[in-house]
Amino acid sequence: MTAAARAALACAAAAVLATSCGSAAASGPPAYEVRATTIGGLGQILADGAGRTLYLYTPDKQGPSVCSPACLIGWPPLVLPKGVTKPLAGPGINPALLGTDRRPDGELQVTYDKWPLYLFTGDYGPGQANGQADAMGLWWVVSVSGAIDRGVVS
Repeated sequence: MTAAARAALACAAAAVLATSCGSAAASGPPAYEVRATTIGGLGQILADGAGRTLYLYTPDKQGPSVCSPACLIGWPPLVLPKGVTKPLAGPGINPALLGTDRRPDGELQVTYDKWPLYLFTGDYGPGQANGQADAMGLWWVVSVSGAIDRGVVS
């Protein structure tokens, strides 16, 4: 990976982390909480504790993440903070579907029905699903049942 790609990845991760930390510290749930939300055109889907939409990457095939370092620039994984070993099920979430998978860098990525979960840097706040069907249909929101939600955002 080039130095420019590493710097871009670090900046994207820092921006997501800063947003996550700011939202959680303000009195809301922790960013690693997985909760249900509704966005027009989609059913009940997954969001993090700050209300940001969570996505799956179809090449992951309900297994370990295969999103490359370049891929992670736009799609940071939902990871647990150091010292936390289990994700938190928020409102509308089936705790039995929550899990984790250890990433190559050692961090624990949150999974739902074995799908590794990601945020999208093109979503600038709660209630957005700008990553839906991105990259020729490789990225999708996740329904609370754990299935791919192929709905069209209205």
